[in-house]
Amino acid sequence: MIALVPFDSAVKTANEWIDDLSARLGWQDRDKAYLALVTTLHALRDDLPPEEAVFLGDYLTPLIRGLYYDGWHMTKAPRSAKTREGFLERIREGVRHDPGIDAEQVARAVFALLAARLPPAELEDVKIATPKEFRAFWPE
Repeated sequence: MIALVPFDSAVKTANEWIDDLSARLGWQDRDKAYLALVTTLHALRDDLPPEEAVFLGDYLTPLIRGLYYDGWHMTKAPRSAKTREGFLERIREGVRHDPGIDAEQVARAVFALLAARLPPAELEDVKIATPKEFRAFWPE
């Protein structure tokens, strides 16, 4: 019989991340928080140098890591936002232009979540690799 303990643990940890993001955003809708998390992670991933995107992925929880890499091919040119507004538009698109979602609030909340959960050295590397146009989304 296969033990499901590692899988159950991965689901529990992913749920903790989603609950944490929900709390940061003041949302009750976990589905929206999930969508906001994945969308923002994809936008960030696509604007990091590929090697740094991989290093960031190494520090995500197993299920979040799988979502992070979904649809990404390191050898293909990513869909880069290039500008602050382009980055926020990626988030708006990902959350289906929901008028109740503020893309900047989402970016700041996801970056704060990462800041709280990544090891400090990796966080600094990701901050430095983040395009300067949207580094301000990182908490001080």
